[in-house]
Amino acid sequence: MNEENITLKETFEKLDEIIEKMQGQELSLEETFALYKQGVALVHSANEKIEKVECDIKVLEETQE
Repeated sequence: MNEENITLKETFEKLDEIIEKMQGQELSLEETFALYKQGVALVHSANEKIEKVECDIKVLEETQE
């Protein structure tokens, strides 16, 4: 699933799943690295979504002044 097409809530849920997998299982180095890469991509996606919301809020605040 493309990280761009999921909601912020779903992004955080997926990050929680990744953390649980990494903490609770014996994983190979390759599996750990794959989960890490997936987590980093999700964090970047979440940051972009949050920045967009912040920009939208600033625009709304400016138009109400």
